[in-house]
Amino acid sequence: MEIRQLFIGESPPLHLLLLADPSKEMVEDYLGKGICFVAERDKQILGVYVLLQKGTDMMEIKNIAVDEKHHGKGIGRQLIGHAIGYAREQGYKLMEIGTGNSSIGQLALYQKCGFRIVGVDRDFFTKHYSEALYENGIQCRDMVRLSRNIL
Repeated sequence: MEIRQLFIGESPPLHLLLLADPSKEMVEDYLGKGICFVAERDKQILGVYVLLQKGTDMMEIKNIAVDEKHHGKGIGRQLIGHAIGYAREQGYKLMEIGTGNSSIGQLALYQKCGFRIVGVDRDFFTKHYSEALYENGIQCRDMVRLSRNIL
């Protein structure tokens, strides 16, 4: 598997990005500001992430998604490792990531990758999304913010 930045003029895998964030408008907004990377094997895109600069010493993984057929194979962990390596090479000191309070699997993965909870944006999803979101039988209301040092 290779992880690479999107080529100039290449369309991002919107169907994957929308798995992690159902708002097409929000996805398109941060795609325009960030850097998009894809994981591919045999010309098939298996996963994607978008990095966004957040301040002078921090980058944020704004979106990360793996094709549902390839869950549980370590691709998400590899994407996070790649994002950390890329940001470190660029001289950043911190990495941030956010997810919904109902995203139990993602919260576990991020903590296994060394991220720690640093805050909660209460009612983030109820304020920024027109329809209620549910995962694991739980309404997604709050954005859980995690960060880690990457130096």
